[in-house]
Amino acid sequence: MGWSPAKQCIEMIISDSLQQAKLRLLQQPETYLDRPFRVQMIETRMSWVFLTQRYAYKLKKPVRYDYLDFSTVALRKFYCQEELRLNRRLAPEVYLAVIPITRANGALQLDGAGEPIDWLVKMRRLPREKMLDELLEQGKVTDNHWQNLATVLGRFYRACDPIAMDGKEYRDRYRKSILQNLEGLQAYPSQFPIEKGIVACEAQLAFLEKHSDWFDARAEQGKIVEGHGDLRPCHICFEASTPVIIDCLEFNRDFRILDWADDIAFLIMECDYLGANQFAHKFQNKFQEAISDYPPNPLMYFYLAYRATLRARLALSRFQEVAQKQWPQWRERAQRYMALAANYCRQMQE
Repeated sequence: MGWSPAKQCIEMIISDSLQQAKLRLLQQPETYLDRPFRVQMIETRMSWVFLTQRYAYKLKKPVRYDYLDFSTVALRKFYCQEELRLNRRLAPEVYLAVIPITRANGALQLDGAGEPIDWLVKMRRLPREKMLDELLEQGKVTDNHWQNLATVLGRFYRACDPIAMDGKEYRDRYRKSILQNLEGLQAYPSQFPIEKGIVACEAQLAFLEKHSDWFDARAEQGKIVEGHGDLRPCHICFEASTPVIIDCLEFNRDFRILDWADDIAFLIMECDYLGANQFAHKFQNKFQEAISDYPPNPLMYFYLAYRATLRARLALSRFQEVAQKQWPQWRERAQRYMALAANYCRQMQE
């Protein structure tokens, strides 16, 4: 349920000649059948994304961490197929195909003849200005947006099959992840105050023990499902009245196995992070009405605190990936998430 620091990365092959040839191919407009005017490349932690006017093409990096393995062509193909399958649940018209990079007589081609040497996910490009985080920043989110999102997500979770899991197993997953968060938050004592991480994580562990019956009940009542796993405003698009939701966490099924209230808490917390507290909790009420499920308020605050703490740890883990001059921006992000976590912990205990 949590991610380990980037120091756990075992393999990252980005400098070999074949990899560079793939990247050069995908940056050339003539590579694509629709002949775009230009191609924009965006690099993320786990992939490269190539944007044309109409489409987005995602190439997974050949990396292996303790929570993810894209280290072989076969694995990258499998996870491209998983990305397509999983995301078609909430964005069927966005995720179009899995296509190969092929090689024939030494020449590389996108979806051509020859041996497949890598795989990409092809998606319809969505308008950035219609993503929920942009709409929140522009003050353009209305009650209808929240109602439509609640309706779509309520329908989605009701269609998910419950995952069989007893209460102890469910609680143990959180305990393990909270301890991972605590370890990660203590990794940079000169950059981040250890006390904040200790207080938040100890409060969550104590809550887990004190209210074990609530967690057991969620598991026993079939509330644990294979959900989205990365439900954030930047992954929700209101291109039309019915929102589409992209970027389901495809690379590790365990991270998608969660209480739907936890999945929703992630979205609410990220909206809070963007300063949209009032709107976020309005959405929570609409969603709970849509799915007819009302977890105890302190349990929702636990999920919120857990998610904010996890995001703080992930922000600090970027210290191992970026130049030191970029550390302040990630430290500031971690501090903002921890401030949220502290507030949630206080409300969790009231």
